[in-house]
Amino acid sequence: MFNGIIYERGVIKKVIKRPKGINLFLKSKIKLKRKDIGISISCDGVCLTLISVKNDYLEFYLSNETLNRSKFKNIKINDRINLETPLKYGQKISGHICQGHVDTVGKLAFIKKIDKSFLFEFYVSNKDRKQLVEKASISINGISLTISKITKKGFQIWVIPHTYMMTNLSILKKNDLVNIEIDILSKYVKNYFNEKK
Repeated sequence: MFNGIIYERGVIKKVIKRPKGINLFLKSKIKLKRKDIGISISCDGVCLTLISVKNDYLEFYLSNETLNRSKFKNIKINDRINLETPLKYGQKISGHICQGHVDTVGKLAFIKKIDKSFLFEFYVSNKDRKQLVEKASISINGISLTISKITKKGFQIWVIPHTYMMTNLSILKKNDLVNIEIDILSKYVKNYFNEKK
């Protein structure tokens, strides 16, 4: 379980293809030791299990299921990844509850700088768009954000300068893909009422 507040990033350094997945190696200054092997880490919003750590290198295994549901099927060496360690009991939640279960992949339509903030618009499938709720939380590449507007092809968010600089949102370009996890509360409530119809 995570809260979508990003303090750390990593850089993809090696990808080993397996018959039914990949082993992913990234370099990061995040403070993890051998005793942390087995914990979950949010990697661009995807909950992955740490399988090895040596110096500043972290290793994860991604199954084909994870690859097919995330932007990691298009991962490249030197891609920068947002990282978050799991919440601890009693820890303050500054963002929103994120499970690390990515619902879909979105595409960046545009970015506009307005005053000191940034307006982002993302495209998603019509099926996923129907799950969105204006002013609800949403996780994009593991970052807790708020949907400001539902559009014909997706949704918009506003990003403050601090979040922009602390995450890989600052390096996104038009048509780049992002991992999206829809707010669990809005998703479950919508599903409940859809079943009642």
